[in-house]
Amino acid sequence: MEEISETFIKNVKEKIKRVNTLVEAKKMKVDILGKNGLLKSKFAEIKKLSPEKRAELGKMLNDAKREIESLLLDKIHELKKMEEQHKIVEKSIDLTLPGARRNFGKLHPISQITQECVDIFNKMGFEVVEGPEIESSYYNFEALNTPEWHPARDLHDTFYVNDGRLLRTHTSSVQIRTMESRKPPLRVISPGRVYRKDYDSSHLPAFFQIEGLVVDKNVSISDLKGTLENAIKSIFGNDKPIRFRPHYFPFTEPSIEVDVSFPEGKGKWLELLGAGMVHPQVLRNVGIDPKEWQGFAFGMGIERIAMLKYGISDIREFPRNYLDFLKNF
Repeated sequence: MEEISETFIKNVKEKIKRVNTLVEAKKMKVDILGKNGLLKSKFAEIKKLSPEKRAELGKMLNDAKREIESLLLDKIHELKKMEEQHKIVEKSIDLTLPGARRNFGKLHPISQITQECVDIFNKMGFEVVEGPEIESSYYNFEALNTPEWHPARDLHDTFYVNDGRLLRTHTSSVQIRTMESRKPPLRVISPGRVYRKDYDSSHLPAFFQIEGLVVDKNVSISDLKGTLENAIKSIFGNDKPIRFRPHYFPFTEPSIEVDVSFPEGKGKWLELLGAGMVHPQVLRNVGIDPKEWQGFAFGMGIERIAMLKYGISDIREFPRNYLDFLKNF
């Protein structure tokens, strides 16, 4: 009987040692200690023995029961601790790994250049004004002293809308609207989208300009040159060579074009902008006396500035919006 009892306890201990999961341990507890478990059947055998043997076997089985209960409780506690530790490891953050990164958006290079130009002219006292992109021919052409025979008004150069209006070809129309609604002195810039029927590596049908206007007393072309030199050097650097050339625009007199040298001083000049003193007739068209007030105006393409600043050869890269291209800015 002693041998049977020792063999039974030894086998149970071996089984407990081999248990690997909490589910198995709990099942073994039921199988051994439950109402229909192995120990229950052993206790049932006591009834078949004599009173002397019954007491001896009962003591042995009770001792075995206490030992098995202790072993199972320890095993269950151990497995619970292991499972909790496993869950902690699964949910934990490995600080040695690189963190998850979000791709943050940023301003398009055209927006960056526009804001840079606005900041530069703001520091010189210019105020930002805006106007509609769909204009009448009066504000886009007639008020700016552009006659009907001028080639810029041809269908192959300008986008016309069915009702006779058009998509503005420059933001100079905003200057006319500003001079109509405000009295001088004026110092404004008008950034915005404009439209022309061009499309190649250096022209787009829809692009961005920033134009400036100053109307005041005793304004001269020297003021214009000083303003443009300051703006250009602020954009491209103080060592950038600049030259002014005579030109013709119907809304300015005299008119000039401004070139910058790329690379610096190597003789390759690239046109950057057009400018000039506001034509007296333009001032008369908006009710300003040219004998009392004078003004200068200028206009430059934002894409042109970006191309020169960043060394981009094809203007069509900007509206394509390829991320591999835009991430360089």
